This record gives sequence, C-alpha cells and structure tokens, in this order.
Amino acid sequence: MKAETLLPLGKHDPGLRAPDVALALDRVPLESQQAEDAGYHALLMEETKDDPFQVLALAASVTHRVHIGTSVAIAFARSPYVTAQAAWTLQKLSGGRFELGLGTQVRAHIRRRFGLEWHAPGPWMRNYVRALRAIWKSWQDESPLDFESEHYNLNLNVPLFTPAPIEHPHIPIQIAAVNPYMSRVAAEVADGVRLHPVCSPRYIEEVLVPAMAPWRREPFEVCLKPLVATAPTEALLEQRTRIARQRLAFYISTPAYVRAFSIYGLDDLCKDMAQLSRNQRWDEMEQLVDDDLLHTCVVVALYDDLAATMKARYGHLIDRVEVSIPVETEADRQRLADIVAELNQTD
Repeated sequence: MKAETLLPLGKHDPGLRAPDVALALDRVPLESQQAEDAGYHALLMEETKDDPFQVLALAASVTHRVHIGTSVAIAFARSPYVTAQAAWTLQKLSGGRFELGLGTQVRAHIRRRFGLEWHAPGPWMRNYVRALRAIWKSWQDESPLDFESEHYNLNLNVPLFTPAPIEHPHIPIQIAAVNPYMSRVAAEVADGVRLHPVCSPRYIEEVLVPAMAPWRREPFEVCLKPLVATAPTEALLEQRTRIARQRLAFYISTPAYVRAFSIYGLDDLCKDMAQLSRNQRWDEMEQLVDDDLLHTCVVVALYDDLAATMKARYGHLIDRVEVSIPVETEADRQRLADIVAELNQTD
C-alpha cells in the first residue's frame, strides 16, 4: 500500500483536513521537500482556494522522486484542451512524475460557481478523459487531432499552439468516485480511481469493486482518503475521535453520499441527518452517530498502531492511502516517516 499526502502539511487534525485550511505559498517548496524526505509516494493538491496546477509547479521544481498530482482538479470547469495543456506542462516540469486526478463537482457549483451548463456526469467524464487522451496522442505523435463525442468535437491543431512531444507522454489519470457508475467509468477510461472518505471497506468490497471488475485493466490503482482519527496519546485520540464523529455526521447528512450508507440500512438516518443539517442542529447530528457506526466508517488508532490498522482494514482492497499527522518537531517528522515506511512496506 503506497502512502500519499495533501498540501498543506502538518496544519490539521489527521484525516480531518477542513477545506478552509490556509495554504502558505511560500512554504510549498519546504513542505514538498519534507513530503519527499518522509518517503511518501505522492504529494497531492486539492482544488479549493488555490489553483492546484500552479502550486504543483512549485512542488515539482524542488523535488526529484515524489509523484505530484491533483486530488482533484475540477474537470468540467475547464475545457479538455486547457487541462491537457496544464498536465503536459507539469509532466515536463516534473520529469514524468505528474498524475492528473479529476473530479466532477455537483450541479449547483458547475452552474452557479463556474457559470457552465450541466450534463450527466458519468458520460461527460468518459468523453472528457477520452478527449484528453486524444489531445495528448496528437501532440506526442505529431498527428492530426480528430475526436468526436457527445460533448466535444476536437479537430484543430495549429503549430503555434501545439506542444512538442515529451519524454514521458503517459500521464496517469485518476477519477474521483463515490458511486458505482463513476467507479465503472474510472475503470473503463482511467488509470485509477480516487475514492471518497465515505467509502467503507464493506462498501468498497461489495459495491464498488464489482462495479469496476468487468472494465478494470491493469495497471489500475484504487486510491482512498479515509476518514481517520489518530493521535499520540489516548487523551488526544478521544478529542480527535469526537471531531471524526462530527465529520461523519456531516457526510451522512449529505444526499450525494446516501448510497455509501444504504448498504448498512441507514437510509432513514440519512434523511434525519439531512433535516437536522438544514436546521443547523449540529450537536444532535453528532449524537446520532453511535460507536459501532463510527468504527465502521472511521479509522481510529494511536500513531503507533495507525499503519497496521490501515493495512488490516484496507490492504486487500486499495493500492494507495492518504495519511498524515501534524509535524512540528523532529520527533514528529521521524514518527511520520516511520508510519509512511510501514504503509509502503510490501508484506
């Protein structure tokens, strides 16, 4: 199981990174080097407040081994050509270490934040990835571009705007997924799938793996950002477990994630949580997450047990896992490196 992490490092409760955590751009080079030194397989950047491609360019310039990637960039906010060009440039900058993680985003954001028309995301993503592949192939082979689909008709290459071939033309694509259909699309057209924290081991094994199986071609990586509560001591672990309970309650209240909880017969709980969320009754939501449900959906472990717990829980199901702990001292850095090394170790 390969370990990966997100920027920024060390400024969050482990596994519970909030989207409003500020990214200090002047720290990106140092934190990128720290991630590489810690032994991570990949360093990832979300698309929230900063453009992930520009931030990863900083990371690429100061690292030599660690892979860099988006987790995830919003595909439908960009034309395939724009994304293809950004990825091509980062692949050159990194010497072949770039990975393109793509996500769909929900209807309201596509329409009201990005100002674009909405389409069914599964077929749209399938066309999007195939368009990317066609664009890259035309650049690398120096051949005409000819791609037609329901969503894109691409057939214009102008020398002034056409990049030259590169040394590492294969850019891995991973697609974010929660539900079976998008997991199938990932298996059809991508090199991997990035699963949401709501995807429990049982849901992955019983729902998503069968959805991907008929279409999956190797190499194909299943990546997961699990919901984690971890700490160096029992006292601090108790505090972080409560944060995890609150986060899980929020996920249960989100209609887009209902399928992941239906497997446990929690449809009524999801409806109740959604109503409580609309009424901003957050404390009551937390109380509805009992310990059995918490431990079903959350990795709860001390630092010393974290890697072993993750491997036992997910080792037979996934290829890559996102993990981190706050790093403030040299002892913290060594502990993180030990966790990463144990996760990366092949049993």
